[in-house]
Amino acid sequence: MDKTELVILGGGIHGVGVAQAAAAAGYRVLLLEKSALAAGTSSRSSKLIHGGLRYLESGQFHLVRENLRERELLLQLAPELVHRTTFYIPLYQGSSRSPWMIRLGLWLYDLFAGLTKVPRSSRLAPAEWASLSGLQTRGLKAVFSYSDAQTDDAALTRAVMRSARQLGAVICCPASFTSAAIYDDHCVVNYRVGDSEKSVQCLAIVNAMGPWGFRMASRTTPPLPDYAYECIEGTHIECPGCGLTAAFYVESPSDRRGVFILPWGDRTLIGTTETPYYGHPDQLAPTQASIDYLQKIYQHYFPAHDTTVLDAWAGLRVLPKASSLPFNRPRETRIAVNDPNNPRFLSILGGKLTGYRLTAERVVQQLQKVLPKRTPIADTAQLRLEPSDD
Repeated sequence: MDKTELVILGGGIHGVGVAQAAAAAGYRVLLLEKSALAAGTSSRSSKLIHGGLRYLESGQFHLVRENLRERELLLQLAPELVHRTTFYIPLYQGSSRSPWMIRLGLWLYDLFAGLTKVPRSSRLAPAEWASLSGLQTRGLKAVFSYSDAQTDDAALTRAVMRSARQLGAVICCPASFTSAAIYDDHCVVNYRVGDSEKSVQCLAIVNAMGPWGFRMASRTTPPLPDYAYECIEGTHIECPGCGLTAAFYVESPSDRRGVFILPWGDRTLIGTTETPYYGHPDQLAPTQASIDYLQKIYQHYFPAHDTTVLDAWAGLRVLPKASSLPFNRPRETRIAVNDPNNPRFLSILGGKLTGYRLTAERVVQQLQKVLPKRTPIADTAQLRLEPSDD
């Protein structure tokens, strides 16, 4: 039987982030991915590296502050992959949020980001509204601007895995996880490569499978709990570009949710929806209702633009079960362990693209209880991320 120190299940942004962090800490790492890097949620996000402006409303100040710091770090570490972008927030006569509320939120956003480090938010003069790429001006009473960043989420995932491999991590893809046995002093992971069944002995396992991995009871010995989380479908649509040069954060006129309208290559990207999803993740597809919802929002704010839907795709978030709407639920990442005193099986539940590096560092810190002491060979906060051709 092959041996390693850490096995990671899942090649999304959190899986590759842990691979990089663990390899940088000096450990032998094997990552198993069933199809391709970023094949799931990590290629179906809103493509944003951001603090999460709307999380200020629910008091998630710590989450916003951390992610803004990570945003600035990624702008330095991955300048070819992460780009600063101007965002606009238009407010109309019927908007649910007042100008003073937006001004206060943006002031806090600037403060958490560091007032001297990034472009400051501001309120546009009415004379500037006509330059906003065809934005509807009827009923418009204020427009605010602020700074965040965009990325190609799949490309960023591949770049992090490239860094992990340079540090010695090994990836096996395609490889389908089948089961795991957790013992007092080691674990055994069983997986399939083609028609072959394989096993590897390790000291710890990290479950970074996202929507494919929060129900684990039938696949581990002893059985782990099925976590009180659920899948939330997020659909995006792509429409012709129409000259959009900045991003817009708008309020859906039907339910007051926040939706992004973003330049994306030679197209416009609109998203996202948040709808509970109860099917198998492999069978996910955007519904016509979700496509119509996003198209109507785009038409409402940019009536002169071509709103033909060129493409539509959906991803899944994993959020805590709650009676509240998905839009209002906390976005803090949870690291669940099989045994706090002997954490040999860790599951990453939830999480944000922007904060992947911090999550990975925290996972490796948790694993120190069961992994041998090693001398780190690198610091992920200083490792430049280069685009990968893989």
